[in-house]
Amino acid sequence: MNEDLFDTTFRLDGKTAVITGAASGIGLATAQLFAEKGASVALLDLHLAQAQQAAEGLEYGTAVEVNVGDSESVRKAVAEVREKFGKIDILVNSAGIGPVEWAEDYPEEDWHRTMSVNVNGMFFMSQQVGREMIAAQRGGKIISLASQAGLVAIDRHVAYSASKAAVISITKSLAHEWGKHHIQVNAISPTATYTPLIAGYWEGAIKEEAIRNTPAGRFAEPGEIAAAALFLASGAANMITGANLVVDGGYTIH
Repeated sequence: MNEDLFDTTFRLDGKTAVITGAASGIGLATAQLFAEKGASVALLDLHLAQAQQAAEGLEYGTAVEVNVGDSESVRKAVAEVREKFGKIDILVNSAGIGPVEWAEDYPEEDWHRTMSVNVNGMFFMSQQVGREMIAAQRGGKIISLASQAGLVAIDRHVAYSASKAAVISITKSLAHEWGKHHIQVNAISPTATYTPLIAGYWEGAIKEEAIRNTPAGRFAEPGEIAAAALFLASGAANMITGANLVVDGGYTIH
């Protein structure tokens, strides 16, 4: 094997990364890790003040406000990143929401909101950044956060599960279409991860049962998911596209 094919320290020097949902949770952990590895990072989030505070701690970080479910907001945000950094090499779609309720009682407004952020947002961001990458003819990496809930049934997760299954499917379609442009498109499916998103469901007896059913015996930390994203963003993953990297401690192997 030619070890000069990629940097085994997974450095991202000279790369520009766009990360949505970057003000907290997995998105923030990913932004911090990518910056540590040398990337210039645009932290995109609906909560601009929180994203600005996070960006202040990064050497080459900037915050950009975006509503990922609004295609015009996405267009403006991507244009702002391009104007500041001149290019986009990596996109991480981390923005997501997950209202929970039994299917028979699931509110219509929560269904539409979940699909808007998790599905439309993932596609609008990928489409707009993909256009930039295709025009630049330098290839690129697009990584989207799916979930174990996109692979197995979980109580009260009907909308979230549907949205994350869609993320996995869209990932495959984009990988198929954009391979000729040297753009690798992949998904990551984490287990429950210690972020604000799991509050209100993965607690008490539900949490204890889930951990009993997880061979690793615990939930994930945001940094572990960020590390998976770093691998997929690096040259080491140039032969991986259309994949769904499951980081669930074995939860879905039953």
